[in-house]
Amino acid sequence: MRANVNKTNAIYKPPTLPASARLPVNRCNLPAVILGSLTYQRHPVPLEIDGISHFHDDLFRTLATFPTHADRAQRFQDYMTVNFLLDELDEAGLMPGRGRKSRANANYLRQVRGWSFDSDGREGAVLKRWVESRFGLLARHHAGSLADRNSEVYQRYISDGSRGLYATNALESQLDLLYTYCQYELKREYPEQTHLTLYRGINRMDEHEVQSTCESDLQCVLLNNLNSFTSARERADEFGDYILETQIPLPKILFFNRLLPGMLKGEDEYVVIGGVYEVSINTI
Repeated sequence: MRANVNKTNAIYKPPTLPASARLPVNRCNLPAVILGSLTYQRHPVPLEIDGISHFHDDLFRTLATFPTHADRAQRFQDYMTVNFLLDELDEAGLMPGRGRKSRANANYLRQVRGWSFDSDGREGAVLKRWVESRFGLLARHHAGSLADRNSEVYQRYISDGSRGLYATNALESQLDLLYTYCQYELKREYPEQTHLTLYRGINRMDEHEVQSTCESDLQCVLLNNLNSFTSARERADEFGDYILETQIPLPKILFFNRLLPGMLKGEDEYVVIGGVYEVSINTI
């Protein structure tokens, strides 16, 4: 059953990203006010983090010579290990000490798996703060609302993100390259597509910020700056009484379960960068 939607006779204007949900600067080719808007969802263009494709051009030239996804995934992981000295911690400058083991595990794979286990945990805070830095989209929720910058919830979010990055080996740069590799693979897998239809199960509508009634029978919702979706509607049913269905631009997919071997728990999980989205809200 489709959730009720109130309509008006006013002239419809696609909602933009509220100023409270964005930063004035970021590190990609579009400002947050554009890439977080409904217009971007409808008419996406590629997003590029500053300098990453150019700096790692040799990796992507090499990947183009591998015909299978599995071979490319292995080559990418090998490149990450060598380029970021993930198996050579002493050369990376990690000193002996009590925190050595935990810092040794603080790499891009640990962040992804930590997100899958608990998106409100330390790894989730690192990923959300990375989205803030690279795309300028502010987190809206992390174990509670982040609307009040003076709240204990917000301070804990900042603390978790900072502790998660402390003494790591260029962790944010690892995430930059993970996103860029994900975009490379999506372009190869879906050369003629701009969007994927994805689903998200939720229990309470008041956990999401409804901006306005969209055209037709859809609603415009401001999502958190990072969110889990699934490509299987029956999987979304397992996570709540309401199902959000929407068209996700490929450039807003940070990673997905099939990108690397054993990457996520969910068989059909996609981790999606937020902003304003036009969604269909259905009840189970």
